[in-house]
Amino acid sequence: MRVTPHPTAFLRVLAATAALALVPATAAQAATAPSVSTGGAANVKDQSATLAGSVNPRGSATTYFFQYGPTVAYGSSTPAGNAGAGTSAKRFTTAIGSLAPNTRYHFRLVAHNAGGTTLGGDRTFTTAKQPLGFDVTATPNPVLFGTATTVAGKLNGTGGGNRQVVLQQRVFPYTAKFAQVGNPQVTAADGSFSFPGVPVPSNTQFRVQTNGASAIVTAGAAVKVSTLTSTTHPHKGSSVRFSGHIYPARDGAQIGIQKLNSKKQWVTVAGTITRHSAGTTSKSRYAKSVKVSRGGSYRIYALIVDGNYVSNVGRTVVIHTR
Repeated sequence: MRVTPHPTAFLRVLAATAALALVPATAAQAATAPSVSTGGAANVKDQSATLAGSVNPRGSATTYFFQYGPTVAYGSSTPAGNAGAGTSAKRFTTAIGSLAPNTRYHFRLVAHNAGGTTLGGDRTFTTAKQPLGFDVTATPNPVLFGTATTVAGKLNGTGGGNRQVVLQQRVFPYTAKFAQVGNPQVTAADGSFSFPGVPVPSNTQFRVQTNGASAIVTAGAAVKVSTLTSTTHPHKGSSVRFSGHIYPARDGAQIGIQKLNSKKQWVTVAGTITRHSAGTTSKSRYAKSVKVSRGGSYRIYALIVDGNYVSNVGRTVVIHTR
């Protein structure tokens, strides 16, 4: 027997069908938030690490990034990456740097798409200790013969603060063993240290030592040059006698009488050598007469090449011709 639907029920079905046809497809198939799993940390060093995790976009275009920091408040994040719009989990890694050595860090993976944002679980890693290493300088360098320098620097790395360090030296020709200079010191909390007033009797190598030694710093000892002139107001075309001494004694050292030219460059206009200074072993003498046609600025340059000391110049003398 054929059953005829009640007219009212038939109208209801037609209305429901029409209403469903008006619903947009995007609303009928709303986006789903991605699923996220925070992985581990690899290649962990004293200032860097590589973070890993997996993301399932659940069919919508998804981005991801890592949050990290010394607490669960994190504070830092990596640039956003593209996780695609697939329906299966994919693994992603991101390298991070500028971390503090010997420090515990928290991190998690975060993913976002049109369906929402998903936070991965919190994980941790601890950066490696930074190896100890020295930064050392000598200031001034070179120093004038008979004066001193300051050897200072910093013991970088984990545990560099409040550590005993000693200063060692050896003089040219650097064939002897390093010997301790003065008393040991204790580094400041940040690893810094300073050995002031260290004599430099001749060219000297310094190093600072704790459990290991620093790189070698060579401090030069510059000879002291005294300068005398027979006159500073000669007639044009007459001679001016330059004379003086080199300390310590360096017999046979080359001496250049130099003049400052219009380009502000020192040019050698005459030369001589040092000779033994009678009655003393502490200095060598030099003397040289130079014909002066025009006035200007002059100086003495002492060239030292034997390795014990470094070259130096004397004071500038201004000559005015008449």
